[in-house]
Amino acid sequence: MSEQDVINISSRMSALPDLALTPGQLETVRLIVHGNSVIDWNRSNFQTVEDVERFFRLHLLDFNDPEDQRRIRFVYGEAVNYLEEHLGLQFPEDLRQPDDVRDVFVVASHTGGFRRRQILACVILKLMHVINHLEAAELKHQTPLSEAELLDLAERRIVAAADQMRREGFPLVAFYGSRKTRNSTITKLIAKKENTAATIFDKLRFRIVTEKKEHVLPAINWLTENLFPFNYLIPGESHNNLVQLSEVLARPEYHGLSETIQGGPSKEDGRLNPENNPFSGDSYRMVNFIVDFPVRVDHLVNVRYGALLGRTAMVLVEFQVLDKETAKANEEGENAHQLYKSRQRAIVSSRLRKGARYKKKK
Repeated sequence: MSEQDVINISSRMSALPDLALTPGQLETVRLIVHGNSVIDWNRSNFQTVEDVERFFRLHLLDFNDPEDQRRIRFVYGEAVNYLEEHLGLQFPEDLRQPDDVRDVFVVASHTGGFRRRQILACVILKLMHVINHLEAAELKHQTPLSEAELLDLAERRIVAAADQMRREGFPLVAFYGSRKTRNSTITKLIAKKENTAATIFDKLRFRIVTEKKEHVLPAINWLTENLFPFNYLIPGESHNNLVQLSEVLARPEYHGLSETIQGGPSKEDGRLNPENNPFSGDSYRMVNFIVDFPVRVDHLVNVRYGALLGRTAMVLVEFQVLDKETAKANEEGENAHQLYKSRQRAIVSSRLRKGARYKKKK
């Protein structure tokens, strides 16, 4: 796939009747927008076992599949063993060997009262997150599939989600994707200060354009509930110079919420986090973030590791979210794509000839 649209949706369908976000959804959106880590959370947001099952489906794990159940149990056991052996934590038997792992996710979400069990449950979930991520990366290295094949798998899932989003009537203007060509990757590697292939996060990139600016955060929330698990956001790689959460929390329907959402009031909510990109125009606006996107590989190759490494690998995908008016402004004046490319080529040329200085763009 070249740097062309994968899917472009002209959405004239009516908007969803209610795009308001719950406190738990706002916590998730804030994590995405600010590029924070779920490791720093002190509770989860699973009210029912059904919530837990939906979350695992985003990881491409099915509780009705015995192999997936074994995988979840294995990761849970590894997490508990690490915490007991390396941190000296002690767990009550119903957390150490729960009848149903899903119940621990609900316990980790409780608030109020004596919270020792809730905190211990939350600690286990954090270790499960780390271990599953680590072993998914190992599976990717052990799997005889190329990066292009893994990106194809991710692309197909994302395109299907775009169609679902449209069918549900979400106020979309466009949802399209592109993949970097070899020449574009070379140019970016030279232009970046950190010129290693590992820092090229946008080999597969999708842009979502909503009808209005107030639809941007609900769109991000939709993605975390229908496409990818929010906990595999890449921390520190989110950029937002479009939406201020402090303005959202100031709305009447969210009165007092800033004092109750996880972490309490955040100074981050009052400021934008502009992308430090020497090639973009100063008025270029959007929210973008990077996700380690899960893809199942067992239908393509013989996965020999079963519960040890699972059947899901991950690939990096960038998402860009903005509204129609901002998208139009981003194509005008100093923000024009042609000028972006011109500034980038100038840096590449200068760096190759004599070393580049990342000056203020003109």
